Amino acid sequence: MSSQTGAGKGKLKTYFRGVRAETKKVIWPNRKELINYTGVVIMISLIVGLVVWVLDLGIHRILSLIIK
Repeated sequence: MSSQTGAGKGKLKTYFRGVRAETKKVIWPNRKELINYTGVVIMISLIVGLVVWVLDLGIHRILSLIIK
């Protein structure tokens, strides 16, 4: 039973070594890029939220007319 536990630790160690190696290959954004990307994500989220809200209002009004 202890041999299985040892094999599991070896696999786990190999996995985290691979994760660390891949993380070193990543090109991380600098501060300016990070701020720009964050702004883009916030703006797109607001636009999508607004579109969903407008569609929800429209569908609600159409269904209100049908149900009455």
